[in-house]
Amino acid sequence: MELNLICNMELFLAVLILSCLYSFVAPDAQGDALFALKRSLNASSDQLSDWNQNQVNPCTWSKITCDDNSNVIMVSLSNMGFAGTLTPRLGVLKNLNTLSLQGNGITGKIPEQLGNLTGLTMLDLENNRLSGEIPASLGNLKKLQFLFLSQNNLTGTIPESLSGLLNLINLQLALNDLTGKVPDSLFQVPKYNFSDNHLNCGLNFSHRCVSDNEGSPSKSKTGLVIGIVGGFLGIILLGGFMLFFWRGRNKGYKREIFVDVPGEVDRRIPFGQLRRFAWRELQLATDNFNEKNVLGQGGFGKVYKGVLNDSTKVAVKRLTDYESPGGDAAFQREVEMISVAVHRNLLRLIGFCTTPTERLLVYPYMQNLSVAYRLREIKPGETVLDWATRKHVALGTARGLEYLHEHCNPKIIHRDVKAANVLLDEDFEAVVGDFGLAKLVDVRKTNVTTQVRGTMGHIAPEYLSTGKSSEKTDVFGYGIMLLEIVTGQRAIDFSRLEEEDDVLLLDHVKKLQREKRLDAIVDRNLHKNYNMDEVEMMIQVALLCTQGSPEDRPAMSEVVRMLEGEGLAERWEEWQHVEVTRRQEYERLQRRFDWGEDSIYNQDAVELSGGR
Repeated sequence: MELNLICNMELFLAVLILSCLYSFVAPDAQGDALFALKRSLNASSDQLSDWNQNQVNPCTWSKITCDDNSNVIMVSLSNMGFAGTLTPRLGVLKNLNTLSLQGNGITGKIPEQLGNLTGLTMLDLENNRLSGEIPASLGNLKKLQFLFLSQNNLTGTIPESLSGLLNLINLQLALNDLTGKVPDSLFQVPKYNFSDNHLNCGLNFSHRCVSDNEGSPSKSKTGLVIGIVGGFLGIILLGGFMLFFWRGRNKGYKREIFVDVPGEVDRRIPFGQLRRFAWRELQLATDNFNEKNVLGQGGFGKVYKGVLNDSTKVAVKRLTDYESPGGDAAFQREVEMISVAVHRNLLRLIGFCTTPTERLLVYPYMQNLSVAYRLREIKPGETVLDWATRKHVALGTARGLEYLHEHCNPKIIHRDVKAANVLLDEDFEAVVGDFGLAKLVDVRKTNVTTQVRGTMGHIAPEYLSTGKSSEKTDVFGYGIMLLEIVTGQRAIDFSRLEEEDDVLLLDHVKKLQREKRLDAIVDRNLHKNYNMDEVEMMIQVALLCTQGSPEDRPAMSEVVRMLEGEGLAERWEEWQHVEVTRRQEYERLQRRFDWGEDSIYNQDAVELSGGR
């Protein structure tokens, strides 16, 4: 009995752990499904090369279109020469409205799981080598308007369930090996083609196999395209004529200009999934940029809390230095970079606004504000970050920076890594912000900038002295941020002067670490609710990241591994040996040149004179 109880408990725990693990990967379901499609289609190395499995969502991938909520709504992979199969995992893309894979050499069956795509309005698998029967589950696609399955090797009968697709306006099933009866209701579809099968239509039956307004599959699509283009050209010509007529009538009168906001720019910039906001929209959202809505202020301007018309909370960054050299370029750079850098631990850009006098960026509002706020600025009644959350924040931040350094091409250097620039979402997941204002680094060039950006106490010594930044300057800033997380203190605190202590947090921690006083390092707000071994590990990682020589600092990918418990012991032992040697040399030089006291030379002279 006890054995059965133990087994049942172990089974329950295993299921619970698996459920938790599933909950962690759920946000990646869209990207995982599409990456599975890439594999099942046997895509070559030069096909879909920007489909990165490490990204949280695929909205920046080629051939993919998303809505404003980062839901995949269109997959268009036509005529790309694929010869694999269709993965059943496509059924995960519940918001998909268009799936277009025509003109490839795809084999195998049509997955039953496509019936889960209840938002689908167009399914185009024409001109492939698909076999098997048409899945009855396609009858679940109640919004479907276009179903193109012509020129395949499909067999069996047409499912009766397709009769329930009341929104169908074009059904193409020609040039297959289908048999049996065509459901009567399908002959009511405005355009259909069942020809070149073995179906009950044609000369010897009451229904024709092709609708009256339907030619061959290819001709029908060509006619549709020609019609659309012709109509579009007609509209342009009519609009031009009306404009010419209007201008003629108003010639000689004073011209009036009516715009929403004076100076509003109406140019269209292609920025992927980003939304372009009107100035008036953001002005209303922030209560005319009221100071009471200021969330923070950085080197590029203030950030305001806002509420859009649909009640969505946002953070609006109002840039203030874009008119200075590089200001406008910095804005354009951030927009472009953020549109391609998508990761769970990076702040997503929703949209932007430009006018001749304003540059604004719109981000999601982070409910739990920043790590710095949670460490040092919380109000009475608000909870302090517990140790488990701090560890999770440290690892999430490291993963975000690793993505910027090693998975973006060109790589992105943040240049101002600190607790204030790491935000916390509703689940206290770390989200690195402000990285879009970093300088874009071409891997083929040396990055030298004439303007040092960053926060004192977080800036790496080589960046401060030379203006030359690299990934290792971010690693230094990250190391200081780790010390902020452990201690809860600022990188520079002049109040420590009163206790004749080190102003810099790094020097303060190093001193306490040498004295083996780790308890004195940890944030008192934790009330000793932490694991000392984990504290020691995090301090060790921080000190490795903040070494004076950038070459000695680990890469962010190494930092991630060390925080996960891999490779820290070896690096720490090596660091200790180097640090002890440096410390001894420093103390020797300090004694030698401490002219306020007797030097070793004076002591030798006294001893000699005494000997005489």
